[in-house]
Amino acid sequence: MAGRNVLIVEDESKIAELLRDYLIAAGFVVTIVGRGDLAAGEVRKTSPALVLLDIMLPGMDGMDVCREIRRFSTVPIIMLTARVEEIDRVIGLELGADDYVCKPFSPREIVARVKAVLRRTQPEPGEPKLEVGPILMDCDTREVTLRGIPVSLTPSEFALLKALMERPNRVFTRGELLNLVQGYNFDGYERTIDSHIKNLRKKMAENFADQELISTVHGVGYKLAVVDRVPGGDG
Repeated sequence: MAGRNVLIVEDESKIAELLRDYLIAAGFVVTIVGRGDLAAGEVRKTSPALVLLDIMLPGMDGMDVCREIRRFSTVPIIMLTARVEEIDRVIGLELGADDYVCKPFSPREIVARVKAVLRRTQPEPGEPKLEVGPILMDCDTREVTLRGIPVSLTPSEFALLKALMERPNRVFTRGELLNLVQGYNFDGYERTIDSHIKNLRKKMAENFADQELISTVHGVGYKLAVVDRVPGGDG
């Protein structure tokens, strides 16, 4: 993982420099941008492996930055926020952020989160392709198609769908999915999974409106429904 580039979008120089020092010590290459309106351009220019994105920024709010980046990139995004209200976290996740960390935080915690999120983007050698109904997932290339049409997923969305596809019709609790998707002892809250599920459903509905593929099991969690026959298919 050494040498992977991390983009820090943070206007508080002391915080940005502290994070930079810890990430460099962990083997990362770090770029710092201090304004929100410069972040998307930097992502286009340098193609970072991950973005650490503050919410309160000059030039453009971090929420708008996340929305703009998601228009053209699935780069992992970890949001750094001093806002502790649940609605702010939910909005960030629904805009496509992969994770969030509330200030004040430990730099070591940030490094651990960066490593955990990046691990989710690395395929295991020789992983098989998964196919459930109209969904085909190539774990080696990190590509997903629905009825043959490519679906662009963030790393967290990919990990969540992979967990569901590996055991179709199995009901997962939110806590189980958090552990599977986050890849570490996540101390967040279960609405994280709800936000990722909402995003997955929205993307799938664009190409498969016939049936809701991810079902809610009220009071328990979620499952991927097995589709025995694709509507409109042969036979």
